[in-house]
Amino acid sequence: MTKSKKKIQSTPAEVADRLHSAAIHLLRRVRSQDTASGVGPAQLSALSVLVFGGPAALGQLAAAEQVKPPTMSLIVAGLKRRRLVVTQTDARDARRLLIRATPKGIRLLQAARRRRIAHLARQVSRLTPAQLQRAQEVVAMLEKLLREWPHHN
Repeated sequence: MTKSKKKIQSTPAEVADRLHSAAIHLLRRVRSQDTASGVGPAQLSALSVLVFGGPAALGQLAAAEQVKPPTMSLIVAGLKRRRLVVTQTDARDARRLLIRATPKGIRLLQAARRRRIAHLARQVSRLTPAQLQRAQEVVAMLEKLLREWPHHN
């Protein structure tokens, strides 16, 4: 008589803990490719918000990056020195400045993203076809979870 394997059920908290750890380690590994851009991680992250989210005021950008406005001012100043962003007066409120990625900033970020994805793709290519299919299903589940995630939390 063969003994069947009993699958141990994980709790949502256990899965969340493992997912959190895996996400952090994955980000650290792909972020290693960012040194080729010559721009630090804080600047690349802020630039990413502008490239993919559009122009933003300093306070909005600081909130998106979860830093204080003075810290974001320093990050933006560095991006301006490198000509990766420009600031312009908000057409709706002349007292407010909007920060916008320049074509150079967009190109730099796109190149950094391509390097990250290529690095990750090299690792993903080691999966078997069945594992790749499972990975695709997991990614689809995570994307759905993120779409449904309340924005206020």
